[in-house]
Amino acid sequence: MKKLRIVDILKSEREISIGDKLTVMGWVRTKRGSKNVAFIALNDGSTINNIQIVVDVQSFDENLLNKIYTGTSLSIEGELIESLGSGQQVEIQANNIKLLGEANPDEYPIQAKKHTLEFLRDHAHLRFRTSTFSAITRIRHAMIFAIHKFFNDKGFVNIHTPIITGSDAEGAGEMFRVTTLDVNNLPLTEDKKVDFSQDFFGKETNLTVSGQLEAELAALAMGQVYTFGPTFRAENSNTSRHLAEFWMIEPEVAFYEIDENMDLAEDMLKYVIKYALDNCADDLAFLSKRLIDEEKSKPEKDRAPMELIEKLKFVLENDFIRADYTEAIEILRNSKPNKKKKFQFVIDKWGIDLQSEHERYLVEKHFKKPVILTNYPKDIKAFYMKQNDDGKTVRAMDILFPGIGEIVGGSQREEDYTKLRNRMKEMNVPEQEMWWYLETRKFGTVPHSGYGLGFERLMLFITGMGNIRDVIPFPRAPKLAEF
Repeated sequence: MKKLRIVDILKSEREISIGDKLTVMGWVRTKRGSKNVAFIALNDGSTINNIQIVVDVQSFDENLLNKIYTGTSLSIEGELIESLGSGQQVEIQANNIKLLGEANPDEYPIQAKKHTLEFLRDHAHLRFRTSTFSAITRIRHAMIFAIHKFFNDKGFVNIHTPIITGSDAEGAGEMFRVTTLDVNNLPLTEDKKVDFSQDFFGKETNLTVSGQLEAELAALAMGQVYTFGPTFRAENSNTSRHLAEFWMIEPEVAFYEIDENMDLAEDMLKYVIKYALDNCADDLAFLSKRLIDEEKSKPEKDRAPMELIEKLKFVLENDFIRADYTEAIEILRNSKPNKKKKFQFVIDKWGIDLQSEHERYLVEKHFKKPVILTNYPKDIKAFYMKQNDDGKTVRAMDILFPGIGEIVGGSQREEDYTKLRNRMKEMNVPEQEMWWYLETRKFGTVPHSGYGLGFERLMLFITGMGNIRDVIPFPRAPKLAEF
């Protein structure tokens, strides 16, 4: 008897016809019925939709049926029949039921009711069983595939950059140390500092915050490369937008200047959003309805600016506005929220870093389109960014989206050896640790550019979820390393 996934049974061009015999396996979402007939909603994770199993109660052992609860896993052999109920075209008339794994309702925490997201985070090992998290997981897979396909189709080469590194790409210092030294008996130097020369790598090492610097090395030979890997930041933040472990997409392209970099980022974002709309329609529709229901309980000022599908189409159907940081500061300084001190962070001078509230104002209220800001003050950006002739700004770019603010950050990289070296000295970036990075500017240097897209930030945007811990399977945050 043919074993099929539920998604293949429910699709219009299915492999079988009404009256065919088949086997389906999955987990029970709900069970209801009477003394004569029972209806089991079965899901196998292949789709947001369940298949209904119709059970003639008189034909099955009562002890078996009494063991079927939410969470129970079953193998069903039966016949595909037309459904008389609403909401589905077909269902399965069960001829044989095999119980694969029990789920005692007194112990199984994921019941057929609405659970809070906080509760489900505490049960992350089981939250895949819910409609919300199965939808997010399928969309996450689709976005991973779409990103790889986008770059592959453009001829990019995927590079695996190190997870363990001896450099701090961002210069922030918030890194997780990697060591094999005995923390209870650390070797010390004569001046009482930890002697890392006795460590595994013979030097101090950390988990990487970015694959960018190593990707640049590859781009300066391979032309166009990208990374898609885990990154780590030891930032002691418990906000809804921070993770200690997250995934980054970082393309680097030789012979690209800033405008070409902006084009690539805009093309990539539109490509993956269109892929989601084309291939994740059922999951997005479910998450959209969930978001609408959730928004009803919020004060109007805290509600999402757009419905989920509308928001995705908003990005897809609009050219991204390109504006200068200085122009943005003037817009914000003269805005009503700023003048009335409605912003939490009031804009009072040029040179400050923009907050999410400012970025969202530019997108949602002023330009009413996605925005790419360029030419940021050099003092608020990283050492490797290309310096403009004005001596004050760098060729940075941030892409701003509705509801989320910055989603991509990038720049043209400084290719001039002397300028880069001087900037590193200004920012106290240790030259002796970054000699290899500097050397690429001595041997055949070229203009080159790249950017970083935090994958979980993209997932927040596409799914409409409000907490970044809900778009990664097993979140890592301060005091949170469970599962």
